[in-house]
Amino acid sequence: MENKKSILLAGGGTAGHVNPLLAAARCLRDKGWQVTIVGTREGKEAELVPAAGFELNTIPRIPLPRRPSLQFFTIPTRMRSTVRKIESLIREKKVDIVIGFGGYVSTPAYLAARSMNVPLIIHEQNARPGLANRLGARWAKVVSLTFPSTKLQAKRGKTVCIGLPLRPEIATLAKERQDPQGLKRERQKALESFDLDPKLPTLLVTGGSLGALSLNQAMQAALEELPENVQVIHLTGKGKDAPVRQLLPVGLQSRYRILDYLVDMERALAASDLVVCRSGAGTVAEMTALQLPAIYVPLPIGNGEQRLNAADAVKSGGALIIDNARFDANFVTEKVIPLLLAPGRRAEMARSLPKEGTDAVEKLAKIAEEVLK
Repeated sequence: MENKKSILLAGGGTAGHVNPLLAAARCLRDKGWQVTIVGTREGKEAELVPAAGFELNTIPRIPLPRRPSLQFFTIPTRMRSTVRKIESLIREKKVDIVIGFGGYVSTPAYLAARSMNVPLIIHEQNARPGLANRLGARWAKVVSLTFPSTKLQAKRGKTVCIGLPLRPEIATLAKERQDPQGLKRERQKALESFDLDPKLPTLLVTGGSLGALSLNQAMQAALEELPENVQVIHLTGKGKDAPVRQLLPVGLQSRYRILDYLVDMERALAASDLVVCRSGAGTVAEMTALQLPAIYVPLPIGNGEQRLNAADAVKSGGALIIDNARFDANFVTEKVIPLLLAPGRRAEMARSLPKEGTDAVEKLAKIAEEVLK
């Protein structure tokens, strides 16, 4: 046990940061590494990391204030204290390598790795890199990217595009879908679980766990115009299903499934022929790995990263993109439904998607092994 390789993983805030971290954690643990995870009590990691069977070592959340305030002057002191805490953890766990996935948690981990001369590997999930990863890239041994178009380079180390470490359920489904019979089998099984007809094309509409009001409203307004030869799985977001249910015509009830949230999201993806969704990095990476045609409606707020995340898939011809303000009932009936009813075009879109594969997590583990040599 004394010679067991030890690795520290840092990242958190959103599920988008935590899911690839956990995929890497499982893979590295299975390969014999001792895995230590650092996160905050406030981020999604506080829920997801323990649920995955890992201990979460918590540090304070140190966000940069959006407006000038007295809090800004406390950042250096709080950051030094947090860096020292991680340095102590590195010594205690005899950490050989640090891998960071971005977010607030990563900055002190990167600084601790540098101060203790521990090799650093970065994984950047988004097409537009965050502040923490831009900082860490200055001294990282390896910067690994999800998207080829991401403008982030290791200043002294090497930069590689590996894709996104996928959740095991998605990686397994993606491998099944590579075979036409496997795709058909998984689709039929999933549709039966929703009590839907495998003979009809299926649209999945999802705005993520919180939902997307614009997607919900557009679908509500289009309900009366949906043809009889399509079916829909609509994930509205937690607590946002009632308005759609109230407007659902009786004639649609056998073909329109409304859920506010789905724990096993892979089941809805297996059932789908076309997806309407936001374009968070994790979502885009999963659609690409599954070779699922998608219509992306980027979140209209933020720094524009969602539009950039979708850029490679759209450029390939495997996806469409529409501004949030333009996604309405007319777009649903004039663009979404005709595409759903065009199996030839959907198949062509699926074939056009980048073939990034499902082995990003294995590639990341291999990078860690090579850095130690």
